[in-house]
Amino acid sequence: MSDVSAERPAAADPYAPVPLSRYTTLRLGGPAAGLVTAADEAAIVRAVAAEDPVLVLAGGSNVVIGDAGFPGTVVLVRSRGIEVVEESAGRVTVEVAAGEPWDDVVHTAVRRGWSGVECLSGVPGSAGATPIQNVGAYGQEVAETIASVRAYDRVLGDVVTMTPAECGFGYRASVFKRSSRWVVLSVRFRLAVDGRSAPVRYAELARVLGVAVGDRVPLEDARRAVLALRAGKGMVLDPDDRDTWSVGSFFTNPVLDAAAFAAFRERTGDEEPTSWPAPDGVVKVSAAWLIDRAGFTKGYLGADGGAGGVAVSGKHALALTNRGAGSTAALLRLAREIRDGVRDRFGVTLHPEPVLIGCGV
Repeated sequence: MSDVSAERPAAADPYAPVPLSRYTTLRLGGPAAGLVTAADEAAIVRAVAAEDPVLVLAGGSNVVIGDAGFPGTVVLVRSRGIEVVEESAGRVTVEVAAGEPWDDVVHTAVRRGWSGVECLSGVPGSAGATPIQNVGAYGQEVAETIASVRAYDRVLGDVVTMTPAECGFGYRASVFKRSSRWVVLSVRFRLAVDGRSAPVRYAELARVLGVAVGDRVPLEDARRAVLALRAGKGMVLDPDDRDTWSVGSFFTNPVLDAAAFAAFRERTGDEEPTSWPAPDGVVKVSAAWLIDRAGFTKGYLGADGGAGGVAVSGKHALALTNRGAGSTAALLRLAREIRDGVRDRFGVTLHPEPVLIGCGV
């Protein structure tokens, strides 16, 4: 599977300006003042300890970089390795280097009969990015299987091992996401040794598999179904498909308390929104449903009629795409138009999911 994280710097001089569009799935982003490749943990630590300001970039799948680029050094994480570090009755603990392409990790797990991440098949980016975002899809989140995260603490100047509690996992969030303090070096995953998937939680996936929610299926079947679902929504990287030139879901699903959800329902009338109950009495509402019902349907070109070279994906309302001649500024104008339109229609404010570097919505 194509992965932007496999790209190498084109310039021999690490301090020659290089367009960061080469290293993001959006194919957008201006130049960095410098670019360094770090192929192992020691190189990563040396690079981030020596450079300031520094931006750590691996798969480039969950980041939006401004057209002006980054004024410091970008460290490209290219470490590799998947190692079994502990086995016990029915369980295995696997340590994965931060730069390992994530779908390669899932493929390895499925092939070896390790259950717990199969529904995260096809998610682009690197293994080290998964705890930062608390990556989740089709009823699974990595927080459920992460045993620990090894990271370089730039404040202490030391390598630390962090427990799941210390990682502060939340919905598409962690202590790592909006902080430059920690640089993820490797992640340990605790997986079940079982040729069957974890219980299928996601109704759409269950329908495709022809099973009931809560059933289990062979790992290969789960992976195949997830990849097909993601591909149909333009969520599997394909250099020839402009609908995949995106960061995946641009907005997170809003989480509303009871009062906010009641006010929202008054605006939807007789139409039942796509939503899911969550702990503590809150309700998660589908951002894709909100975007579509606010008039920003698949393929929407923006108020400028597509002159900015960006558009809503033709396959999924949550993905904002670069059609090949776009700019970050144009993409963010489209994001603001959608955010404001949803707020005006439903009284709900959408928030971006990717990390924004040198730009804002």
